[in-house]
Amino acid sequence: MIEYTNSITPEDYMELRKKVGWFEFPLEEAKAGLENAYMVLCARDGKKAVGLMRLLWDGGYVAVISDVMVDPEYQGQGIGRYLVESCIQRIKKDMKSGYKVKLDLQAAPGKESFYKKFGFIERPNEKMGSGMTQWFKMEE
Repeated sequence: MIEYTNSITPEDYMELRKKVGWFEFPLEEAKAGLENAYMVLCARDGKKAVGLMRLLWDGGYVAVISDVMVDPEYQGQGIGRYLVESCIQRIKKDMKSGYKVKLDLQAAPGKESFYKKFGFIERPNEKMGSGMTQWFKMEE
């Protein structure tokens, strides 16, 4: 039975990233990202972390869903749906009266249709240009 908690160790986080084929980075950096997130929701099968979602929000008008990932062995069981729905519910619960919050995310290739079910729209479109990204790496 899948249970949900609000924490994950940096080691479990990096292991889950590896399972979904994402790159790794130092545990110290992972720890900072987890500790500074507005919300972390981890799906567990017993003690094993099998899914995760981070919400980044400063309480203003822009929030970002980051790191929605589900262990490939557990995909198709509604875990990703639960993670995203929980994030959306949290934003709506914590918004103040009169607020407008734009919730952004960057879908992994081929996952756009999953997010459309929650009302997300693809970019570019007639009102918005392409989303853009830039990575930085400090040489050792």
